[in-house]
Amino acid sequence: MRIAGIVESLDHVCCRYRLRAFAPRLHDAGHQLDLTPLPRCWWQRLSLGRDNSDVTVLQRKLLAPIETTLLRRRAKKLIFDFDDAVWLRDSYSRKGFHDPKRAHRFQTVVGQCDAIAAGNPFLADYSAYWVRGIPIRVVPTCVDVHRYRLAAHDAPVGSATLVWIGSTSTLQGLQEITPWLDGLADKQPGLALRMICDSFLTLPHLRTEAIPWNEITEIEQLATADIGISHVPDDLWSRGKCGLKVLQYMAAGLPVIANPVGVQATMVRHGETGLHARTEREWHDAIRQLANDPDLRIQMGRAGRRLVEEKYSIDAGAQHWLNLTHRERKTA
Repeated sequence: MRIAGIVESLDHVCCRYRLRAFAPRLHDAGHQLDLTPLPRCWWQRLSLGRDNSDVTVLQRKLLAPIETTLLRRRAKKLIFDFDDAVWLRDSYSRKGFHDPKRAHRFQTVVGQCDAIAAGNPFLADYSAYWVRGIPIRVVPTCVDVHRYRLAAHDAPVGSATLVWIGSTSTLQGLQEITPWLDGLADKQPGLALRMICDSFLTLPHLRTEAIPWNEITEIEQLATADIGISHVPDDLWSRGKCGLKVLQYMAAGLPVIANPVGVQATMVRHGETGLHARTEREWHDAIRQLANDPDLRIQMGRAGRRLVEEKYSIDAGAQHWLNLTHRERKTA
């Protein structure tokens, strides 16, 4: 079977973690995955779907109605894959969340598909509101856990490196809690914040490490940290996020501190794979508890690693895709 993926770009994080990573498993099952960046020019997009593939996966992009109609006519089987609330603007848009144009395009795209691969239950439930009679499956973002070295957790008691990984677009979520983190500098002098990103924040008191993101070195930078952290706004856009940074922390054997919003509420199992924190006091208590207890960090880190292996590994994700691509096309 030939599967064609239409993606934003070959290096886009969604392509890397939600399609490209599964190519070897799909190949082992007798399938060929071909990935094509979505053309920038509208007249080039009008030719989408002419490759005679058995399955076409449109990833994230909300095509114009005419583009969607032409792709539908040509595709033998069409799947929409997405890992964000793409019918909305993001948390920090000055125009607000709701965008009628995006919402209309989303409804048009999902209405033309034979199946939908949604990155989390919130996205799947929203899709189900608009379509009936087709498979809508939660296909979580997955990581190749075997690439990740387990953190050693050999920092002295009381010392710990917090790590945050992400992009400029999500850095504002970290910025919201930096005053809380900075307020711990005097009480926890061995504390540091490592940011793996393409832009960085500076704090008046807390020691920071600015590490430019690199696909090759990110794994080592995670493995030499002690505690993974994630904070997202409590809003609709965040409920559409799929928790990649949390998965990366857990794959590296790090305990995770996160506010329980969206998938973070279930990925981070409070007291097992990490700790939930909402308020400044809860963040301080969680950081101090883990910074002062290396054995607890190891215990939670290993529990997180097991969770990733069981539910968010490449093998688990590949099975979701094999199930989706083998389902029959919907009838008119």
